[in-house]
Amino acid sequence: MVYSGAVDRIIGRPPPKTGDIVVVADGTEKPIGWGLYNSVSMFCVRLMQFEDEAISDSSFPLNMEKLLETRIHAAVELRRRLGLPSVHTNAYRLINSEGDRLSGLIIDVFGDVAVVASSAAWVEKYKSEIEACIRKIDYINYINWRPSIDILKEDGVDVSDLEDLNSSTCPERTKIMENGIVYTISLNGQKTGFYADQRENRQCISSISDGQKVLDLCCYSGGFALNAVTGGALDVTGVDTSLPALELAKENVVLNNIDPGRISFLKQDATKFMKNALLRDESWDIVIIDPPKMAPSKKVLHSASGMYRSMNSLAMQLTKRGGLLMTCSCSGAVTQSGIFLRILQGAASMAGRKITVLRQAGAACDHPIDPSYPEGAYLSNVLLRVS
Repeated sequence: MVYSGAVDRIIGRPPPKTGDIVVVADGTEKPIGWGLYNSVSMFCVRLMQFEDEAISDSSFPLNMEKLLETRIHAAVELRRRLGLPSVHTNAYRLINSEGDRLSGLIIDVFGDVAVVASSAAWVEKYKSEIEACIRKIDYINYINWRPSIDILKEDGVDVSDLEDLNSSTCPERTKIMENGIVYTISLNGQKTGFYADQRENRQCISSISDGQKVLDLCCYSGGFALNAVTGGALDVTGVDTSLPALELAKENVVLNNIDPGRISFLKQDATKFMKNALLRDESWDIVIIDPPKMAPSKKVLHSASGMYRSMNSLAMQLTKRGGLLMTCSCSGAVTQSGIFLRILQGAASMAGRKITVLRQAGAACDHPIDPSYPEGAYLSNVLLRVS
């Protein structure tokens, strides 16, 4: 991305309009690359093609239709190499914005449905071209277009013009499989409807849950809880504040023919639940805590750090001595600042516990990150031994 404050001057009369293709040059007017201009956003240009790529391309300069075809095809091939989709998993991320060199575009695949999360003006402008590329993927039958209204407003899009063309063609719910577990997901749910980024971390929980008592806090539709019980956990409790998410979780228990006596879900605030459980002197062999984003920006990092510390301190006190805690942060500001382990150390001091780091992970491998855009890293997942 080229920030507006980094632009010295705009050459061209009339000046470019939002969505126009422009060349970005250095101070000596030597071209750096081609991209899509935005007259109102702080992201003045989203670079799509560097100069050396453009020179070697017969369609020089930038041909957006061809670029979309090339990048989406490359993303499909990369996921195939990663084994996605497979007989065990048909829910995954196909386009991860900057990680697949399509800044502002996310596409998640859930069975035969592609969910498009649009967060840039150019994505809305090229909507029909993007949909045409998706339709070429033989196993996709439906496209659910989900514009990120608040972000698009900041990008200068007149959101009143956005049409919802999905209601008549795309189902509201669909069934998917991940790690061999079947889920019903709501395509109107949070984000794109399902958190595929935690797939490998859920698999990890499945592998360590045999014979254990497990607590899944902020459980959403039961992903970690279901992996725990299919991994052999004897008793699993899921806690969340969202009734629709918990209804899905309960449906997913039935879908997978799981003994309902081994798994239960409660509608309650996670912090309140933890405090009450401590009063009852309860504890678990494995505790998982995956709270919503608490630090949407660096400005609130300090206050968010305090909230993460308090929650994790409670979670550690609920973990049996020698037990395991899997704790997560989906706040990019926390992950990129590298302070999550320090927060956890502070939480351990508050709890009077000692922690050992067993595993550090991020999003699953279908969420690639471009090293030139480290802001693409947002998820922290840490497995701790608590003693």
